[in-house]
Amino acid sequence: MADNKAAEEILEFIWTEREKGQNSISKLIGIGEVAEAGADRLTIEAMAKDGLVRIEGDSIYLIGDGEKRAEAVIRNHRLAERLFTEVLVLDEEAVEKNACNFEHTLSSEVTNSICMLLGHPPTCPHGLLIPRGECCKKADSELKPIVKALNELDSNDLCRIIFIVSSSDTRLDKLSTLGLVPGSVLRLKQRRPAFVVQIGETTIALDPAIAKEIYVKRLSLA
Repeated sequence: MADNKAAEEILEFIWTEREKGQNSISKLIGIGEVAEAGADRLTIEAMAKDGLVRIEGDSIYLIGDGEKRAEAVIRNHRLAERLFTEVLVLDEEAVEKNACNFEHTLSSEVTNSICMLLGHPPTCPHGLLIPRGECCKKADSELKPIVKALNELDSNDLCRIIFIVSSSDTRLDKLSTLGLVPGSVLRLKQRRPAFVVQIGETTIALDPAIAKEIYVKRLSLA
């Protein structure tokens, strides 16, 4: 049986490498957090015997419970990054350090609570996908999200853009040229007939469909 932390570091690394289209064991051994956790070839072979990974030459693949455990660790890590970045406002180094520790200790209940608190973000601060949880599939949340769609705010609310969800690159480019990007601070001036926001000295009218795609954190009430 492989050491739990070492196994989770390996599973996490395999997942992130797969996102890049890579799966080399040679690259896996001796890399950063994986090495610090004491992972080596023997650990990987033990994981294969446990049915977590499949080895084919120099390639390694997630299978069975290995896939599920990797998904859970990735979800914990990326949600922790969101929490530390957007709510606790830690610097990048502190975010990564603490996220690496949290990913091994968060229960599924705590992870889902964080996810609901943040409004079920689709990506981490680096733009990587956060695996969806059961809480994401439920329409009613037990906790009021800190992060919500722009169209859910009240008139005159001041807010900061956290992320934008859109399948249209053209729309994202247009919003970017208007200054509507993650990190921008704006005020919702009007809700009807169109959503009107003020960013700096500029006033912008937004279609309701676009307002649903912009997720923000309310900063204050005026």
